Amino acid sequence: MGHIDFVDQTLRDGQQSHWGMTMRAGMILPIASVMDRAGFKVIDLTGSSIFEVLIKRCREDPWEGLRLIRAAMPNSKLRSAVRSNGTVTFGLTPSSVIDLWVQTLCRNGINSFWIYDTLFNIDKIGRIAKVAKANGAQAIAAIMYTLSPVHTDDYYAEKAGRLAALDVDGLYIEDTAGVLTPERARTLIPAIQSNAEGLPIEMHFHNPTGLAPLCYIEGIRLGVTTIHTASRPLANGPSLPSTESMVENIRRLGHSCDLDQEGLKMIADHFSDVAAGEGLPVGIPAEFELSTYDHQLPGGMMGTLLNQLRDRGMESRIDEVLEEAGIIRCELGYPPMATPLSQIVGIQAVLNLTTAERYEVVPDELLMYALGHYGEVPGEIDPNVLEKIMSSHRARELSQSEPYQPTIDEIRRTIPHTSDEDLLLRVLVPDEDIHAMLQSGPIRTNYKRPSSPEIALVQALLQEDRFNYLSLQREGLLVSLGKRSSHGTPSRNE
Repeated sequence: MGHIDFVDQTLRDGQQSHWGMTMRAGMILPIASVMDRAGFKVIDLTGSSIFEVLIKRCREDPWEGLRLIRAAMPNSKLRSAVRSNGTVTFGLTPSSVIDLWVQTLCRNGINSFWIYDTLFNIDKIGRIAKVAKANGAQAIAAIMYTLSPVHTDDYYAEKAGRLAALDVDGLYIEDTAGVLTPERARTLIPAIQSNAEGLPIEMHFHNPTGLAPLCYIEGIRLGVTTIHTASRPLANGPSLPSTESMVENIRRLGHSCDLDQEGLKMIADHFSDVAAGEGLPVGIPAEFELSTYDHQLPGGMMGTLLNQLRDRGMESRIDEVLEEAGIIRCELGYPPMATPLSQIVGIQAVLNLTTAERYEVVPDELLMYALGHYGEVPGEIDPNVLEKIMSSHRARELSQSEPYQPTIDEIRRTIPHTSDEDLLLRVLVPDEDIHAMLQSGPIRTNYKRPSSPEIALVQALLQEDRFNYLSLQREGLLVSLGKRSSHGTPSRNE
């Protein structure tokens, strides 16, 4: 039998799926040396959306965190996601910024990229692959799977052939929504392999339906030798299969792997402790729900979506949002449910449920999708929906212009005297968030697990600078925090 390699997703897609991308560097550093020697082929670590959340919600400098983690994992290949036409924003980012983003990540310790584009803008993927490889990094081109009448095996075989013709180091099949079945895997994977020109293939399948391990087994039987998993506390449900279960599965099939069992247990124990202290969820196997096949929202988005609905007091309406998202997906010509299109559909679902009429409010990003600015729409947009959304004045404005493509020199003239790292943050994140991040001071590297979720929440509130007075009341606990006035007495201005 063969040898199976593992790409670890604990720090990127695992925490994105369960913790909404709020894992701070201090949570990683105590276990970094163990992960570095655990035997993973690659450790997937970051992406532009994680950068945004670290700045806005955690008030932590993601560049500093990346350098600290790289220093603590000197032997590992560290990977970042990169979207061919955007960073942070769900809109479109100038190509010059994306190229600088890749170059700067390489300088700060990233040496592997998975490059994706849900609408397969092959020329953009090829350009980024060249930038990555010119800076000493590995480039893996993604094939984003979705289930629709348009996305046939022949469709994916054709895309695989075009991607394989680029200067890339491998192909990567991602099922963001967990809707791939073993039966479909038996036809899809050979179709991709037939046009892959011998390039190695990786499998990255989310597990909300519980079918991902079975699809991995089918892929392994077909000759795929690299799978993506996460440590058990951050696996399963919207995340990926657990590393622990897949190690056992492949060994029972007669295959081998290089992973250190003791190290895997230490990693799982560490993140279980972090989850318990911070009051964060841990992954559990999900029940099979057919609704997943309607909305097909990605696992990595579910944690963020729930956080956003919770912030707006709409958490109880999650089922309505998912049902509406499924309807919108069909109406828009079956866009693959991955960033940015999954977020565009999710946002529109919330808008349709909170306004008097469906599509009464339409974000620019949806208009740009309909205009083809993101790439070729896979299917046909419902004519009635298309007529409604394109009848607005804003739609006519966008139809008369192409996305702006400034050079880095032109951007530098508007943001002078900054490093590349600072320039990228200021292009992508509002200045007030950068200021708040800088005011919070350096990263806390001596992370200690809080004794309870309540203490963790108090610690988080202490980092906030947006309010003069904060009060937290839970059963058996009342905490009031107030800034002192110039007279030394607590202020309660609200």
